[in-house]
This record gives sequence, C-alpha cells and structure tokens, in this order.
Amino acid sequence: MIAGRSSRAVPRWVAPAALFTVAGVAHFARPRGFDAIVPRVLPGPARAWTHGSGVAELALAVGFAVPATRCATSRAAAAFLVAVWPANVTMAVDAWRSGSRRARVVTTVRLPLQVPLIGLVLRAGR
Repeated sequence: MIAGRSSRAVPRWVAPAALFTVAGVAHFARPRGFDAIVPRVLPGPARAWTHGSGVAELALAVGFAVPATRCATSRAAAAFLVAVWPANVTMAVDAWRSGSRRARVVTTVRLPLQVPLIGLVLRAGR
C-alpha cells in the first residue's frame, strides 16, 4: 500500500454513475451532436429524443448512487444501452458515408464496446 492511500476499492457502481452523469449532462450541453445520431425512423424531433435520453442517463446515474435502487438500475441501464445501440450504428454509418478516417475508426470501434459496457452496468448492481 502506498503511504496515505486507502486500500479500499472504489465501489462498482461509481464508474457507471459517473459515466451516465457525464453523458446525461453532455446531452444538454452539446445536443447537436446527439441530435445528428438519432435514427431517422424515430418519430418526432431529434432534440426531444436527445433530451429524453439525457434525462434517462441522469436518472440512471442517480439510481446507481442509491443502494436501494442499484440492482434495478443496473438492469434498466443494460436495457437502455441496448436501446440506444441503433444510434451508435447510425453514427458509424454516417461516419463511413461522409466522415473523417478518425470518425470512421472511433465509431466502428465503439460498436462492440457496448457489450463490455453492458457487463459493467450489470456487475454494478450486484
């Protein structure tokens, strides 16, 4: 152990709570980037979907922080990540159509990373 540091591990729920907090705030701070990846087949304005998913992510962050709701939140977060996966696919397809090489690489690599992220949120509920 390094002097002055605790040997306690960071609780499993902290990482997903932080991730969903940052993502949720980003949906309101910089909504245009999120508007652009809302699948066109969804009804209504993209901004409504952007704000709705931002609210959902902030609610999930709070749910991870509350011990009584952590287990249910982990399952809801996994379902949410599956539900927003089509937006990630849309982002990758758009990048391959007209994006930079960097955008194509980042968006393509991001797609399979959703699987370990789902595992992370499910473990946080245990």
